Amino acid sequence: MSSSDGAGGTDGADCMRGGRPTAVTAPGEPSAETIRTGGEAVFSALAERYRHELRVHIYRMLGSFTDAEDLVQETLLKAWRRRETFEGRSTFRAWLYRIATNTALDFLAGPARTREIALAVDSAGSPAAAPLAEVTWLQPYPDELLDLAAPGHGEPHTVAIARETVELAFLAAIQHLPPRQRAVLILRDIAGWPAQETADALDLSLPSVKSALQRARTTLRDHLPERRADWGAATEPSAAERAVLQRYLAASRDADLSALALLLREDVRQAMPPHHLLFDGRAAVLDLWRPVLAGDEPWGEWRSVAHAVNRQPAAVSYLRRPGETVFTAINADVLRIEDGLIAEITTFDPELLPGLALTLAE
Repeated sequence: MSSSDGAGGTDGADCMRGGRPTAVTAPGEPSAETIRTGGEAVFSALAERYRHELRVHIYRMLGSFTDAEDLVQETLLKAWRRRETFEGRSTFRAWLYRIATNTALDFLAGPARTREIALAVDSAGSPAAAPLAEVTWLQPYPDELLDLAAPGHGEPHTVAIARETVELAFLAAIQHLPPRQRAVLILRDIAGWPAQETADALDLSLPSVKSALQRARTTLRDHLPERRADWGAATEPSAAERAVLQRYLAASRDADLSALALLLREDVRQAMPPHHLLFDGRAAVLDLWRPVLAGDEPWGEWRSVAHAVNRQPAAVSYLRRPGETVFTAINADVLRIEDGLIAEITTFDPELLPGLALTLAE
């Protein structure tokens, strides 16, 4: 069966293999009858409370904020059109997640976007393995929007979005997984679904789910930073990371390459999605920055503003060129910091900054 039904069951139904489902309504959970017959206003009110967390779920599947924004709307429209298939065996939330997951899988299987991962090249033109430079469609997700996915309904699932599930290194790594392996990993290891529920949602056998999860975990380890397991489940940058960010902002503001050099690990890397280009090592990163900050003809007046993106410290750089009256966003640098030094910089162009203001007043 194709996943095009959007819910991993017959025409979207949350039905059980080999038996008739029994509707069970948990405390605070809308009844199946309410979902099916309550009308558009009632359904919309119930579904909208999950919009933000569904968007984060789809974002993990796709790595693209703008695509996730489009597909969460498609998910809710599909759910409304298929509301009569909801039988109440699963929770309404789980039913929506099924539809969202299969909508993402359909998107990944379709012609909407060619997503080919290829080796990047470093500044010397040599091949370089670097997930962040290989995933050209990767986009950042501002923390203030991540926070909307856990608005505090008092329900068990409304927990803060942890860094380890949305950091850029993780997002880039899971894009290397085949789509169904990716879906299994996200549902099992992040959403915490039981194996059988995952199998039902994806129309897979239980052994297939277990095998896919094992393969996904093995591949993931090959693409994640070595010390990623040490980062924990932080939901915001630490005080030490914010201190490094402030020094980074000052170095950019003051065009101080010496100060910048002191913040960088010797093996620091800078990637710039969507370009398959990697600046590998402190010298290469400083060579990239030198003409911008210390060139013979300065570009204009720079300002950098602290942000938090994907639960990581970030700096959005603005430039006011000669003769202009406003500062316009030039890029956003998202930092990965280890032992007080910057280990990785991921730089995004302005058009890849959803949810961030693109101009800065005087």
